[in-house]
Amino acid sequence: MIADADRTPLWELLSPPSSFGSKTRTAVRAEGTKVLFADGEWRLCATSGLWNVNLGYGNRKVASAIHEALLDASYLTLFRGGHTLAENAARALLDVCGPAHFGRVVFSTSGSAANDLTMKLARQYWALQRQYQRRIVVGFKGSYHGLTYGSHGLTGMPLAQSYYGVDQRLIRHVAHDDVAELADLLSREGDRVAAVVVEPVLGTGAYPLSQEMVTALDRLRQEYGFLLVADEVATGFGRTGTYFASGSWPRQPDVLLASKGLTNGSCAAAVVLPSHRVCEVFDRHDAALIHAETQAGAPATCAAILATIDEMGRLDAIGSSARLGKQLDVLLDELSSHELVSSTGGVGAFRAVRLSAGGAELPPEAVDLVADEVRRAGATVSTGPGCVQLAPALVYQAEELELLAACLRKGLDRAAELMPSVGV
Repeated sequence: MIADADRTPLWELLSPPSSFGSKTRTAVRAEGTKVLFADGEWRLCATSGLWNVNLGYGNRKVASAIHEALLDASYLTLFRGGHTLAENAARALLDVCGPAHFGRVVFSTSGSAANDLTMKLARQYWALQRQYQRRIVVGFKGSYHGLTYGSHGLTGMPLAQSYYGVDQRLIRHVAHDDVAELADLLSREGDRVAAVVVEPVLGTGAYPLSQEMVTALDRLRQEYGFLLVADEVATGFGRTGTYFASGSWPRQPDVLLASKGLTNGSCAAAVVLPSHRVCEVFDRHDAALIHAETQAGAPATCAAILATIDEMGRLDAIGSSARLGKQLDVLLDELSSHELVSSTGGVGAFRAVRLSAGGAELPPEAVDLVADEVRRAGATVSTGPGCVQLAPALVYQAEELELLAACLRKGLDRAAELMPSVGV
């Protein structure tokens, strides 16, 4: 039991109550690429604040835009109407995503909610065409699409779905690296599939889709007609070295999702961009999409999106991301000789350091130990299945990369010494 005097009022997410309130994990403020914690230590952030803060903490242009929007219109709704900031943000988003292909922008408040929205959009798209049987949504095993009720079902990891009674009756999962498994599913149920939702790089371990899978998805989409959805919540806004990872696909997806990086982490925001093909069906039937979120597309959020897009250009974030990716290639190549490192993976500024001991993938408690020791060395990293993940801000400089490399080496060395304490 936790003593009342030590009990924090905050319910921390994805953590057991016994870990709540740790000073080494309680952030006080953040600036640039570093975060100050309640233990008095500044630590280098190698996660971009959960893939969000691509341009670094405390961007003045984004903060100023939000401040001005809050003074001009503290809140305006998109329920049964719109406002000019939302229209301007939507137009700017279409410009960077491709107005020749994408038709409109639907505002949401999180990647999870955006995935819920997308599944409803896909099913309604087919129902409007009297193909009521097309209700199945396909995702990949090992994928992560969120933890709201619908996205929790689409997520391809065992995250207590059965415990919470998450409905997966109209969800299917196939391996992200097995074209034959996807083709076999479609041969059996292709006329019932509304959409296939994919992350260009799987967030749970930084596994990029192979060119073979990307090509197969395009071919199978043409054969079976399903909507292809690119969930770029994590990969969008320069994370992989281009504005959107799906921009290099043979044909663009029918629906594009973005969230992390969209406002440089400053507002709860996500967007869903359906193609002209999808919009045309709703237009033809003059059909309302029955989805709405109170805070979606609020003025401050839209101002943040506009400022973030401007800052992406001013700071040459795409060019910086491409350069950072090459520098990370070198760093990870040097790190690959460590006794705990089995391999490295990912693309651009979205990477994983895969961990093993004695030829076996490290269990979760051992991965947590590695992340804790890297934290003690001075940097924060994310954990994933058998790996720690790196998602540094796109504006990292040479000295920050050197510090990250030193923290990773020191943390790995110390973790290797402590492995017996977790039974490895």
